[in-house]
Amino acid sequence: MPDNRLHWTADGDPDKSGPATGIRAITSKDIEMVFQPIVEVATGSLFAHEALVRCKLPRYSTPTLLFLAAEKEHACGHLGHIIRQQTFERCQDTALFVNVHPEELSQRWLVRPDDPLFFHEHEVYLEITESAAFTHYDLCMNVLKDVCARSGVHLVVDDYGAGHSNLARILDLNPEIVKLDGALIRGIDKDPRRQLMVRHMVALCGDLGAKVVAECIETADELKAVADQGVHYAQGFVLARPSYPPPEVHFPLARRTPPASGAKQRPPPKPIAKLFVEDPARPSAAAHTPALGVPRPNHTAPAPAAPAVRRPTPPALPAMPKRPPPLPGSR
Repeated sequence: MPDNRLHWTADGDPDKSGPATGIRAITSKDIEMVFQPIVEVATGSLFAHEALVRCKLPRYSTPTLLFLAAEKEHACGHLGHIIRQQTFERCQDTALFVNVHPEELSQRWLVRPDDPLFFHEHEVYLEITESAAFTHYDLCMNVLKDVCARSGVHLVVDDYGAGHSNLARILDLNPEIVKLDGALIRGIDKDPRRQLMVRHMVALCGDLGAKVVAECIETADELKAVADQGVHYAQGFVLARPSYPPPEVHFPLARRTPPASGAKQRPPPKPIAKLFVEDPARPSAAAHTPALGVPRPNHTAPAPAAPAVRRPTPPALPAMPKRPPPLPGSR
């Protein structure tokens, strides 16, 4: 069976002939990118933006329809390249999360040295869904991890907890960030069992060196609930809706809930100089301070001995009279 990869063209299509049609006819003029903030829960400050695609053509009215057509036409590489061009041109001054379709890995687009992701001056996070990490495990291990290692790009596993995959396989990818599936987050403030599940997932990811993003947060109560479970980053309509230019962040929490342990911080130690009571009989410390410009010796000079205090001699007791010897027979 011939290896079609030997006949790949510049756009990754081995069978391209004639004018472009369908997804391959799409240009940067046909799509627009919007951006949604990802916020650090501990501080409410901006961490990064996720880039989300919108197509202007009516037949691809949703991202799902757009990528289904691209997958059917084996044009995910072409579409992904255009999306990244638009993404990095429109948002140049912040860290970015960029989604990668698994079919794009097999078409080897990400290994091209002219890909826009290699020229972004800030951090880049490549997102692959949990289900794709399972069904395209070998490609993720070989292509995606290689790209991350060579370029400093970070790997993100999206939709974690959706139930598609083997946990061990996901953890073998060693992602730097894990995004929890939205089904775990919606209504979490009213579901103690879901809170417990998220808390343990955050602890597991933390033990393995990964930070956690909770997405699809729509209310302040949901945001507070995920903050209480130790989630590192938050994303959702309650913070900002996707738009271009990138929107301002609205963070509704005044502060995070203190840790459940309730451990109190120890007060700072008092300065050592405060622990000594000044002895009026001793010379002032200023008298032993060297003049300006005179180097201070490295060793500490011994403190001068306190002057001896003479105690008054008590008066001598009077001599006791001698008792006469006992008379014979008196005992």
